[in-house]
Amino acid sequence: MGISIHACDDKRKRRLFLLVSLFSNLGILGFFKYFNFFVDSFSQSFDFLGVNLDYLHINIILPVGISFYTFQTLSYTIDVYKGELKPTFSFLDFSLFVAFFPQLVAGPIERAKNLLPQIRDLTLPHKEQVRQGVVLIVTGMFRKVIIGDTTGKIVDHTFADTSLYSSPELLMALVLFSLQIYADFSGYSSIARGTAKLLGIELMKNFNQPYLASNITEFWRRWHISLSTWLRDYLYIPLGGNRKGTRRTYMNLMITMLLGGLWHGASWNFVIWGGLHGLYLGLHKFYSSGKKIQHEFRFTNLKGLMVYLAKAFFTYLMVLFTWLFFRATNFSDISHFVSKMINWEPGGYSGRIVVICTIYLLLSHSLDFFEYYTKKHTYILRIKSAPIRLSVLTYMSLVVFIYMLQSDPLPFVYFQF
Repeated sequence: MGISIHACDDKRKRRLFLLVSLFSNLGILGFFKYFNFFVDSFSQSFDFLGVNLDYLHINIILPVGISFYTFQTLSYTIDVYKGELKPTFSFLDFSLFVAFFPQLVAGPIERAKNLLPQIRDLTLPHKEQVRQGVVLIVTGMFRKVIIGDTTGKIVDHTFADTSLYSSPELLMALVLFSLQIYADFSGYSSIARGTAKLLGIELMKNFNQPYLASNITEFWRRWHISLSTWLRDYLYIPLGGNRKGTRRTYMNLMITMLLGGLWHGASWNFVIWGGLHGLYLGLHKFYSSGKKIQHEFRFTNLKGLMVYLAKAFFTYLMVLFTWLFFRATNFSDISHFVSKMINWEPGGYSGRIVVICTIYLLLSHSLDFFEYYTKKHTYILRIKSAPIRLSVLTYMSLVVFIYMLQSDPLPFVYFQF
């Protein structure tokens, strides 16, 4: 379709080729990922009328990574259609672009105009790429295993039966989940980028200290960057973006985030998660109308620091609430959680809970501060002494491997999407 679009001068035929590509890709994704979701939703509605649609349910195995490589192939044909990219005539290069193994199953969602030229002109990695690749793999493993897996075991145990736990324990589980999903997903992204560097390929940065954000718009410019920019470029802007009036802008934001939530999984809780973020973004756009949105924290005095910390804390609380809909497996757990937060029920381990959360928050934020102040995810390379650099990397690796020998690592969270 990409070659056909590029070779055709007739606008109607070019649009037809694009539609064939879109419907083919989205049709495959829709069948495998959303067929049972819509069948089950309609089935519950028709139950009131005495009509049983359960026989339409199919036991479908979701192909690994389908959400990620579907978006990659969509961006390819759309960019060719818009004239921003020339198609490749090598099926091998195109196949490698779609199925490049480091980021195949959990991103980052690469653009053809970034990856295809690198594949076409592929060379051996240079020394600096190897150094950066090793550091990204080690630090990514450290985040994923030491923060993601250790917090994940507590989270899984708590959310297995929320009725057994007190209010502080449930709140701790949600805070730890916010750290787990960040450490797990950003850790995977670092490992993917590091592995690609060892092969001479540069992948885009997917995270940029999102929990340091002081507003929800900044959060989405730092969280899962490859998805948020994809949704912006291929959904929000084509819908009209902010060019068709205020009401249409808010509607476009909500549609984009609702579909972004649905992209994560075929469940209403993901739709609600996306809807909440759409509401947050709309409210922030209304509040900041005509103002310049601050993308980095800057302060020259104590007052400025306190203002930033207050904004960052409030932003984190907003995001934290949405993670409940991302993690809970059913609405009864969500209802029970909210009820426990409103009708606070003290537990006997409050002091221990505060210590656990504080340790993991400090560990996660310490790594973020290193990244922020050095402007590099490979901040360890900023250490001038080679023996010290090697010692730090060796220590981090040993800690990871010792933990992995004693406890089985958890699967990457985003493998299920």
